[in-house]
Amino acid sequence: MTKSMLMDHFEDLVTDRSIRLADIEAHLATLRGNERFRNRYWVNATSGSTGKRGFFLFNPREWASVIACFGRSNLWAGFERGMFYRKRIATVASSVPWHMSYRLLESLENPWVPLLRLDAGEPVASLVKALDKWKPLILAGYPSSLRILAKEQLAGRLHIHPERLYTGGEVLSREMRHLAFEAWGVRIFDQYGTTEAGNLASECEHHRGLHINEDLVIVEPVDEAYRPVPPGHYGEKLLITVLFNYTQPLIRYELSDRVRLASSPCSCSMPYALIDGIEGRTEEVLEFPARSGGTVSIHPLVFDQILDTVPAEQWQVVQERNRLVVLLSGVREGFQDQTITESLRRELETQGAVEPMIEVNRVSTIPRGLTGKALIFKRRGQP
Repeated sequence: MTKSMLMDHFEDLVTDRSIRLADIEAHLATLRGNERFRNRYWVNATSGSTGKRGFFLFNPREWASVIACFGRSNLWAGFERGMFYRKRIATVASSVPWHMSYRLLESLENPWVPLLRLDAGEPVASLVKALDKWKPLILAGYPSSLRILAKEQLAGRLHIHPERLYTGGEVLSREMRHLAFEAWGVRIFDQYGTTEAGNLASECEHHRGLHINEDLVIVEPVDEAYRPVPPGHYGEKLLITVLFNYTQPLIRYELSDRVRLASSPCSCSMPYALIDGIEGRTEEVLEFPARSGGTVSIHPLVFDQILDTVPAEQWQVVQERNRLVVLLSGVREGFQDQTITESLRRELETQGAVEPMIEVNRVSTIPRGLTGKALIFKRRGQP
């Protein structure tokens, strides 16, 4: 089942026969906080960055399962029950009311857990000022947001000392893990969540991968022909079956994420299968003309490995018809843009691609999507 199929047959697939798609859209248009559709259903939505928006409903029992699967990740990370009590938490994520992370925090807000919610799209100076004043002991956010904050910490402009770091919503690179440890001396606990099913998987204290919530969701990495992919290999797509949602059943629902199951178990005692690699969406794979004819696919990790080492706050790759544009913000003084163009040319040549014209532009900020996530790759005007 694809998102398009789901939305084209929305009213046929929800099990509450009184629900109408137009009413859901009207509800989301006026959503401001923790309101429920018809005082019963929490409604989440996707941003439509992959071509079409999706709406996902949860009744009270189902929403409790969503909250529980995120709470479980804290136990896997070594937090005992009650450890959040009176600890200052700061999140740097989405401020859009229909986004999963926003809805979740609205549901969890209570006087016993001090929480500061910041918009990932705020100016860096505002984020730094707010965090310095709040001094969070637990910091969570998109990897792209924490990357900026880690650089601010290392530069001496941010002065916080979190005990725990959590990321989710974007692919977490190895370089970002190292940067965070350099800045704060603690390791990141990554989470793999979706709007459709809540938290699919989380890291334990061994950091060997993310354990799947197999009692709540079935996860199937598959190839382009929907054939199962064995552990140790990346799938082209991911199929999920949500076991706790009866309001809007999702059976073998297709996500475009490239995921690899571990070929060996984690050394911890948990029985859950392990994801040891997430490469992001298939849509982020860029196609280039091949020197041998046809096209060659270049995975986002190729760009990650080069651009994550650049002394800049953020970067974005924009692929146009005959050129590749790299946008940089917050570049450290003295850095030579030519370093990027030379590295990218060498790597594209190694990959067998016809080298496009490569241009590096410095900008004040990198645009983000509706939910505050960094837009790392964009395509414009391709044939």
